Amino acid sequence: MALKATIFKAHLQIADMDRNVYVDRGLTLARHPSETDERMMIRLLALALYLPADDLQGTLDFAKGLWDTDEPDLWHKDLTGQIKHWVEVGQPDDKRLMKAAGRADQVTVMSFSHSTPIWWAGIATKITRARNIAVWQIEAAQSQALAELAQRSMQLQVTVQDGTTWVGDGQRSVEITPIRLNPT
Repeated sequence: MALKATIFKAHLQIADMDRNVYVDRGLTLARHPSETDERMMIRLLALALYLPADDLQGTLDFAKGLWDTDEPDLWHKDLTGQIKHWVEVGQPDDKRLMKAAGRADQVTVMSFSHSTPIWWAGIATKITRARNIAVWQIEAAQSQALAELAQRSMQLQVTVQDGTTWVGDGQRSVEITPIRLNPT
């Protein structure tokens, strides 16, 4: 018998001063049986960091990246179906990233494991010709602290200022400073 996804509900209050985006958004996350709280919370963080200010050009949504190789973890499609932003969580291989770079205007990777430097050393030179790929590292201690905020029903405040993100649930707060691995 196949295991079913675990459903999480989240309400995000986002104040991104770097992009002038101020949004309240309720959403439902399905955590795949093979997914950890840490990875799920990084997906949620990615949504908060890249959510557009309005839906006039489409919106950023969760996709089926864990079980469908033709989809990312999140994507922003415009109203015509064109992929504006493709977001991967974890450590995808270079072939997947190059394919995504050809399909989307912008590709972002958010890696959060202790092994990120080893993974990055193996693919850094293989993706240099794709100028639309941005690779970010979330320090493992920060992503693990973020995972501790995971609950089946969450009320989270996300504040972004000067490249630093604070995620809080009213009781605890986690500071996250993504590190850009490839040059702009």
